[in-house]
Amino acid sequence: MTLFRTPSIQKIAHVCIAVLGPCAAHAETNLSKIWVNAGFYSAHFDTQKELRNANPGFGIEYSLDNTWSLTAGRFINSDNAHSTYMGAYYQPWQFGEWKLGVVGGAFNGYPKAFNGGWFPAVLPVASWEAKNVGINVMLVPPLKDRLYGALSFQLKYRFDN
Repeated sequence: MTLFRTPSIQKIAHVCIAVLGPCAAHAETNLSKIWVNAGFYSAHFDTQKELRNANPGFGIEYSLDNTWSLTAGRFINSDNAHSTYMGAYYQPWQFGEWKLGVVGGAFNGYPKAFNGGWFPAVLPVASWEAKNVGINVMLVPPLKDRLYGALSFQLKYRFDN
């Protein structure tokens, strides 16, 4: 199962355009507002289930302001299936370079959750951001035998203008 086969790239492009496209029309669009990531690392709470911890993929985050960001991407999930996500970060609390809040949106691709279809999710998130590097740390609660609980880490990079 290859992450970067052509249909996957096309799906990522469509999701990113749908979620982030309106931002391109904004007069202040610049590279310093765009973060890119290579997926997640998920430290699962239930280590007995031999779940995939490394979740490679590709994602984009676009900062609207210091509180709101839009996000979209695709990755290989804990069940070794492809998942797509789109949503928004709302992080109203800031402590130095750390921001706290939630990320809400929609996910798909989990075979045991909603037959692999789309479902909504709201997760608590903490983000640390320096000039060009950052990390998002999300708490993913377990959902019966459909989704597995984890602490997920997403490294991100921002290009200079």
